[in-house]
Amino acid sequence: MKSVKVKSPATVANLVCGFDILGLCLDNPCDEFTLSLSDEVGVTIENIDDYDLPTDATKNVSGVALLKMLDQEKDIKGFHLISKKIIKPGSGIGSSAASAAGVVVAANHLLGNKYSKQQLVDFAMYGEEIASGAKHADNIAPAIFGGITLIRSNHPLDIISIDYPELFLTILHPQIEVKTADARNILPKEIPLINAVTQWANVAGLVTGFMQHDYDLISRSLEDVIVEPYRSTLIPHFYEVKNACKESGALGGGISGSGPSMFMLSKTAEIAVSVELAMKGVYGKTGIEFHTHISKVNKNGVSLK
Repeated sequence: MKSVKVKSPATVANLVCGFDILGLCLDNPCDEFTLSLSDEVGVTIENIDDYDLPTDATKNVSGVALLKMLDQEKDIKGFHLISKKIIKPGSGIGSSAASAAGVVVAANHLLGNKYSKQQLVDFAMYGEEIASGAKHADNIAPAIFGGITLIRSNHPLDIISIDYPELFLTILHPQIEVKTADARNILPKEIPLINAVTQWANVAGLVTGFMQHDYDLISRSLEDVIVEPYRSTLIPHFYEVKNACKESGALGGGISGSGPSMFMLSKTAEIAVSVELAMKGVYGKTGIEFHTHISKVNKNGVSLK
């Protein structure tokens, strides 16, 4: 195999209370990447979208991840990447993770699938670091593993796939940009112990709710007392949207990753559509352009196209 095409999905990180440790894979939207073995040393990049991302591999999320893989390969000179980004950078639904995860999975196919999924996450995290300034796997892991994942540890990397009931997501993407690095800088360096205890309990409840297919417990646990109070200030009409969605039947939800996208979980496709209408009802009056998506949880992650 000398060339491979993959679809790399969007993801939702944090899942409200699980800052940097929980993530979920979406069916759509997806980026598209074509990766080929090259006789040229290093990584060459050709962008066929309108985002004007760097073609210098050392400054490109995909490029950095591929260069890390090349460091382990003695018989491969390089890769040529054709990148078609569908997931808007800075959207909060894992655009940088889709880039890094997509290309390392593609490269693994070209190399005979010699690396495990956990090893691929490790390579991709170097690309994520370029985008956010931190090597975190909460978007990378679900993009590669599919489904819902828990990052028990980054060092050493310890990824756990979590069982879950049928869930539908409704995504609101205001057409504004919130940079991950800025959204991290706004967070407090210290938190009160009482808030930490509340957050630990919610994370435990949410994971238990997923594994026991307990929708009521999932709903009760979708509460964030540490990150959301700060990051919500970067998203216009955040609580107005959240309240309208819950009134329309959503189990709950919040900020997707670092924002500006918001997500809501629902038990059925019909409820997810009602939640989308609630989102449109709020944002349609704001004068802010926005997009919405409805998606099931993607069980497979990055896939061959």
